[in-house]
Parts: sequence; C-alpha cells; structure tokens
Amino acid sequence: MNAELSSWRDGDARVAITDFVRRVTTEGGADYVDPVDRVAVVDNDGTLWTEKPMQIEIGFILQRLAAMAEQAPELRAKQPWKAAYTDDYEWLGGAITKHYGGDDSDLKVLMGGFVQAFAGMSAEDYLAASGEYLRNGSHPTLGRAFRQCAYPPMVELLRYLEAHGFAVYIASGGDRDFIRAISDEVYGIPSERVIGSSNALAYQEDEHGAAVVYRAQPDVFDDGPVKAVRIWSRIGRRPILSAGNANGDLPMLEFTGGPSLPALRLVVLHDDEEREFAYTDGADELLERADRKGWTVISVRDDWTTVF
Repeated sequence: MNAELSSWRDGDARVAITDFVRRVTTEGGADYVDPVDRVAVVDNDGTLWTEKPMQIEIGFILQRLAAMAEQAPELRAKQPWKAAYTDDYEWLGGAITKHYGGDDSDLKVLMGGFVQAFAGMSAEDYLAASGEYLRNGSHPTLGRAFRQCAYPPMVELLRYLEAHGFAVYIASGGDRDFIRAISDEVYGIPSERVIGSSNALAYQEDEHGAAVVYRAQPDVFDDGPVKAVRIWSRIGRRPILSAGNANGDLPMLEFTGGPSLPALRLVVLHDDEEREFAYTDGADELLERADRKGWTVISVRDDWTTVF
C-alpha cells in the first residue's frame, strides 16, 4: 500500500484515485493532462471535516446572534436570534438540511441574520474572530477541538494531489473568510485558494487609512450551480477532480472534466455511526447520480482506516 494515502484502505475508492492520478500524470499516455490543467476542487463541510450535528460555522454565527439577542430583547422572538438565544440547534441545523432537500425558506432567514450580525465589521476583525473561535472551540458531541475535526484521509488526499502537480482549491457553501481563518493551518491550503459564500464588502476610510468592511447584505451563496460558476470565475479552468458529499455539490461534480479532459468525481458517503455519523439526508440526489453515472463513492466506514 502506498504510504502517501496511509489512512485509506486498499479498496475501490483508493484504486480509483491512484489510477486516475497515474493516468493524468503519465507523459505520452492517452489521458495525460498538462500540470497547468491539473485542478482539483474539494468541498469543505462533510467532505474535509465533519458537519454534524450542525455545521461548525453555524456555531460561530449562533454565538454572535445570541450576543445580539442578549443586548436587544426584542430580537429573542424573531428567527434566527430566537434559535440562537435558546440553543435551538434543531432549527439551526434543520435550516441546512432543508436547503439540501430543496427548501430554502429557513436558510434565507438564517442568512438574513448572518449578514446583519457582522455588518460593519472589518474583514480582518472577522478573520481574527473566526480564528479565535476555531482555535479555542470544540465539537459539541465528538469532544474534539474544531481543528481536530478534519478527516486525515482527505487531508492526505490533498497532499497526494499536490505531490502530483495538482493545484487544489476548497469550494464550499460555507463562508469563504471563515474557512480562510484556518485553511492553511488545518488543510495546508492557502487562503487565496478558498472559494466560498460571502457577504458584500465595502471600502471604508478609517484612522488607519482604510479598511474593507462587511455590508448588511449577501454577496454570493456558493452552492448548487453557483459553485461551478464561482470555480470558473476564480480559477478560469475546469477542474479534473472534484469531491463533495451533498446535493449542493452535484453541479460542481458535473462541471468537472467537461468535453475534453478526463475526470474523477468523488462522493463522500457518511455511513459510519460508530466513528462519526451515519446519514444520507441532503445527499439523496447526489448518491443516485453517482450510482447511475459510475462516480466513485468513498465509504467512511469501509475506505478509511481512521476518521479523525
């Protein structure tokens, strides 16, 4: 077994990865891809680190909304401040689950609270607050520091791809600047290679000269078809390898390869109740497409020797 992927069992998923990398890096081969076109895009929540029982970023937003509700009692009867103030994780996590099922009603409410929560904050202050939360916080049920909630097999995959000439990007529905706070530290991915959702920004002069601050309105929600659009707008190339775990990743996987390049599409299946969580909610369409088109499904239970 290749030590470069030491946390992967020698099964179909690992073989698919190593075979694909061999084919696209063998000069003179039918599937050889020039290094400039070896682009990989990988989702974050549920693909690079755990997303249950609630996405880690939601906890950060929850903290901020709860503080707002503490200062302004009138907010406590209004979502999403109500859920934040009463620790209603079911409503908060359910907003994301409903989104993956095609219902964005609660997600729009949550996003509306999010943009108001950080309006006026400078990008640097947001980055610092995100970093502090991620470095000091811990997962509510796994009992692990947030920084230790990344999946070693997937981090190994990032290094494996880079060692074979791939440029690796994170393409997430999560907030771009939240992920940037720890992307290099946890994943070895520099901040400029993080593509994600974002609030609108504005230029503002201050006592230090000028700053970029958050406006009270969204910019881009990087999920579904928008993922493919953002990948092109940020990179200017199609990826030849992509990895995701939810219905919102489906357009990104379909966009991979295209008419002229080879492609490897990876789908992470959470089926390990003992070591992590077992669930398919919000991934039913993706799993059906993967089965129908022969995409590579990575079983957390069967393909990884370790989860954390």
